[in-house]
Amino acid sequence: MTRTKITIRTNGPIKVEGDFEIVDPEGNPYGLGDRTVAFLCRCGQSSNRPLCDGTHKTCGFVDPGLARDLSTPR
Repeated sequence: MTRTKITIRTNGPIKVEGDFEIVDPEGNPYGLGDRTVAFLCRCGQSSNRPLCDGTHKTCGFVDPGLARDLSTPR
């Protein structure tokens, strides 16, 4: 099994690589056609949410997506 890697792209989507499944709120899987890479929308403007359609390039979405330490979970 390939380890899943999630990359937050500067001013762009979330890239998911490896062995993964994307499901809706009811647990139904999206048909990803054996893809091992998917791009998830971060700008909220994609017409294909939760997948990215490139709209972030024209809607003014800006976020460097830099790593930081998170607080300890409660």
